[in-house]
Amino acid sequence: MKFPLYILFFCTSVFAQVDYPKDYFRHPLDIPMQLSGNFGELRPNHFHAGFDLRTQQKEGLKVYAVADGYVSRIKISTFGNGKTIYINHPNGYTSVYGHLKMANGEIENYIKKTHYKEQSFEIEMFFKPDEMVVKKGEVIAFSGNTGASEGPHLHFEFRDSKTEFIINPMLFGFNKFLKDTKKPIVSGVYVYPLDAKTTVNNSKRPLLLNVSLQKDGTYLSDKVVANGSIGFGISAYDKDDVSFNNNGVYKVQSFYNGKPNFGYEFNTYSFDDMRYINALIDYSRYKKMQQRVQKLFMKTPYNLSFIQADENKGVLPVTPNLASLYRIEVSDFFGNKKTIAIPIKYDILPTIISKEPVQSNYFVRANKDSNFALENMSVFFPAGTFYEDFDLNFDVKNDTLFLHDDTVPAHTNFTVSIEDTKSTELQKEKMFIGRIEGKKVNYNPTYRKDNVFNTKVKILGKYALVTDTVAPKISIAVPVEGKWISDQKTIQLSIYDELSGIKSYNGYLNGKWVLFEYDNKTRKLTHYFSDGIAVDGANDLKVVVTDNVGNSITFETRFFRSQKK
Repeated sequence: MKFPLYILFFCTSVFAQVDYPKDYFRHPLDIPMQLSGNFGELRPNHFHAGFDLRTQQKEGLKVYAVADGYVSRIKISTFGNGKTIYINHPNGYTSVYGHLKMANGEIENYIKKTHYKEQSFEIEMFFKPDEMVVKKGEVIAFSGNTGASEGPHLHFEFRDSKTEFIINPMLFGFNKFLKDTKKPIVSGVYVYPLDAKTTVNNSKRPLLLNVSLQKDGTYLSDKVVANGSIGFGISAYDKDDVSFNNNGVYKVQSFYNGKPNFGYEFNTYSFDDMRYINALIDYSRYKKMQQRVQKLFMKTPYNLSFIQADENKGVLPVTPNLASLYRIEVSDFFGNKKTIAIPIKYDILPTIISKEPVQSNYFVRANKDSNFALENMSVFFPAGTFYEDFDLNFDVKNDTLFLHDDTVPAHTNFTVSIEDTKSTELQKEKMFIGRIEGKKVNYNPTYRKDNVFNTKVKILGKYALVTDTVAPKISIAVPVEGKWISDQKTIQLSIYDELSGIKSYNGYLNGKWVLFEYDNKTRKLTHYFSDGIAVDGANDLKVVVTDNVGNSITFETRFFRSQKK
């Protein structure tokens, strides 16, 4: 017996559900749970991997192990989740704690020793099950604002320890820490004509539909009149009763004449799924207008694991003599649901709004390798770089490569190459391929073979060879030269590089390497005297900062300090 494809999709999702333990894990903080970000929330180039837990707008709150286990990994980075601790639990799951200010007790001592052993602030450590055991409720760290955090909070995740799949904390019973009686908000419903022949409501461009509230609490859209293949998209967010901000929606499901058509829910996914957010959303609209519209169709199929779709991948063929009804349901984890009905009718209407013109001189097929070259510049797109075919604008002017613009998302790296036969060898050592945004230059790691510079990137835009011969800058807000600073707990410097960016920073106190922690957001280097490296009396400090093309600067000062308490 053969089953329709959409039935196979939806049955598979039902049978694949896992019975996660609901009362095994405790809350990682000892304050009421408030979210500043939830699981699956749409972020730049990724879906959010966990919860962002508010910490009362301050740092230093105690962070607790949510269950027995062992610290399996610690990563200290100036980007991403900053200072992060991973705990493996005996039931097969891993809890993750990010943006920490510092670890606690023996964990912090081990981290500090590793900094000095490797002579680096950015480190990563892995542990065996018997090396760093923790108990449920043990204070493992203190909350902070490190890495790419935009304010004090705790980033918290669950993962499957074997597969590394990320799992919604709500599935582990974390919904009991939160109250939510509010329905999701659908701020916009959009209809898309999906081929050159299709006209929707007199338009060959995507349209925002008017919706109205009905007596039964559902919403009804204006009628959609079309004559070909169409798809729909929504802009939506969710609010709970205590968090006071907009978060992502948990579940979206569409129906076409009563049958499941396209849908997804944020239960679990892999890191390989992350960048497919740029295929799920209307990327062009997002880059132009900063609006994330979630498309409820795949014009070209892509491999996002949690999508459930019928045989047409959510695309609706509007044909004569058939009136249709499309329905969208948007739900949160607590079952609060918003429903929007959209009547669809076939008719051929005159085109009033024509298709948006595209400036292009080339064409890219997403499933084939493509190579384009002009003058001394070229670009190579491997098959699979893009989600869909598109018209490419490619040109070279004034030593700058004009490579379309960042309204078409790339899923994987492509290679930009620029040849330079005029510069000397010494000049070439200070050059890199930069992406130009107005007056801003974005550094890209660049490798050179003879006269050809190459870089692998994921963003379309303007590229050029950039020369950086200027060393980074170092400054100190409060000079300490020749002063006694016994009462100071830290010494802090500001570092900055205008073009290629900071590659390394190293401090030396009385000739010994000393740890400086780097905050990329504030560009501050901080040494804590609690490390015990400073001596009684005179202390000589030297800090060396190097940029990505090898320009270096050295800062030196002498201060005095008493270690007596």
